Amino acid sequence: MADKQQTQTDPGFDGKKFARRLSAGPGVYLMRDSEGIALYVGKAANLRKRVSSYFDARPKIERIMRMVARIQTIEVSLTRTEAEALLLENEWIKSLKPRYNVLLRDDKSYPWVMLGTDHEYPRIAFHRGGKDKSRQYLGPYPSASSVRESINLIQKLFRLRNCEDSYFSHRTRPCLQYQIKRCTAPCVGKVSIEDYAGQLEDALLFLRGHSQKVISRLIERMEHSAALQHYEQAAQFRDQINHLKQMQARQFVSAGNGDLDIIALARLDRSVAIEVISVRGGRSLGQRDYFPVQSEGHTDSEVLHAFLGQYDRERLAPTDLIISHPLEQQSLFESIFSERSGRLVKIQARPRSHRKNWVELAGRNALNALHMRSSESTRISRQIEELAELLELEEAPKVIECFDVSHTSGHKTVASCVVYDAEGPVKARYRRYNLKGFEPGDDYAAMREVLGRRYRKLQKDEGHLPDLILVDGGKGQLGVAMEVLSECGLSDIPLMGVAKGPSRKAGFEEWVLPVTPFNLRPGPESTASHLVQQIRDEAHRFAITGHRGRRQKAAVHSVLEDIPGVGARRRRALLTHFGGLQGVRKAGIEELCGIPGINRQLAGRIFKALH
Repeated sequence: MADKQQTQTDPGFDGKKFARRLSAGPGVYLMRDSEGIALYVGKAANLRKRVSSYFDARPKIERIMRMVARIQTIEVSLTRTEAEALLLENEWIKSLKPRYNVLLRDDKSYPWVMLGTDHEYPRIAFHRGGKDKSRQYLGPYPSASSVRESINLIQKLFRLRNCEDSYFSHRTRPCLQYQIKRCTAPCVGKVSIEDYAGQLEDALLFLRGHSQKVISRLIERMEHSAALQHYEQAAQFRDQINHLKQMQARQFVSAGNGDLDIIALARLDRSVAIEVISVRGGRSLGQRDYFPVQSEGHTDSEVLHAFLGQYDRERLAPTDLIISHPLEQQSLFESIFSERSGRLVKIQARPRSHRKNWVELAGRNALNALHMRSSESTRISRQIEELAELLELEEAPKVIECFDVSHTSGHKTVASCVVYDAEGPVKARYRRYNLKGFEPGDDYAAMREVLGRRYRKLQKDEGHLPDLILVDGGKGQLGVAMEVLSECGLSDIPLMGVAKGPSRKAGFEEWVLPVTPFNLRPGPESTASHLVQQIRDEAHRFAITGHRGRRQKAAVHSVLEDIPGVGARRRRALLTHFGGLQGVRKAGIEELCGIPGINRQLAGRIFKALH
């Protein structure tokens, strides 16, 4: 994209002189301070004119004056078009996170509805993260709750399975989902591959907003079943149609079958919130709040411009974008979004009629989110201040990390690290660690390993170190933590153990400190105690969730999966015929040969693996 790059570094940096040498064409510029820290990334249709404007005599706002005073280096990349410059600008902003740019703090990826199309009976499931080419993804959705709501609807309306493939392959009888009419039990052959494929096709049409087409298909099937006097099946189709019509009445907005995002910005004091309401196929998928940082000193249009450049990181823009404030380069964004999505994308600012009502609703939601965030931030700030006072810290900690370890009798040990700042949990920086290589049940060794892995990596990668470290446990865990931090050269970071009190009740925890032989007992009346309890509970939740995942994965794993030549279909045939794994173990080679698809050689291999 970029044609070439120029860099100017000089202790006595002359911005005017540097700007005069720049091209008058489009490009992107990056300003750094004396330590090489990125200050600001910007784009321009005319680089020379834009960069010169920072160093001329015209009056500037305080934010710009502070930034210009720190500039020691400017890097410039030339581009062929202004659209390329906009794309490059957004890439640099996302990767460098410059100090004076408007940034989206929310680093969480978008959730998707996933279909495991590599299976004859595809499952429907929640997905977040990287994508597998062998699977199909629908979305993205604005929030995890909207994905789970859609999956629940799909199970209720179309009865698709949501179980793991390993669980599916080991079933010999229908599970509870079949009993409550949330699944057609394909695992035990209660539905044919063809009928299940029809259910899947209907579900896909529904998720893509073609509900009326689904209803028409169901009506045809109902009438056909009735004509054949299959009245029970016809009644099932009738119930499906009624459910779908109820969904239409409850969820559809007056947008036809269109796809659109409603984006509204609101301000409260120095804070900004942006609300995005997503509508796909005329159906509202929900909303998501964003809180851009470093927005002070920027106009509403500038903040919205920065947001639009960053919000589509994992999503293609819908055919219509309705925004609350006009953009200076609206046509440029339209052309970029249209090129990315492969269809015409239109942006409408300050709409009228019913679309105006949608924008006003989104704006009210954004303002309400700001009020709630402000209240929560004030509460947490007071809690942190009290915590610093009780621990006699020189200043209130900006970042707090807490560690916990979870296992069952020493097996499948998982440790968690959760991160909090002045605004609450920073989930993008949460980490889980699968631990092994020590005696099962040795919590001290587990704590040693997780702390060592965490802080050696942070030192190596020059990551952000916390201002306070909490460990779940008493003097033993605290002693281990002190040793690890000393080995890493981080003994200056304040450290505290959180132990259960004598009563083991919430709010009566004991704070174990390395500098005093006496434990602190702030009690349930202390707001700082509430914060520590919240952080400790979150670390415990995150650890035990990871541990349960490992334990469940191990529980459903079968030795049959490790035998070459025994795929999902043959495993299911074996387990169904012999009534489970124990029955397969008792079977001889001749009995195994009686299963379709299993020859004597494979039967011998199975017998050898199980004995």
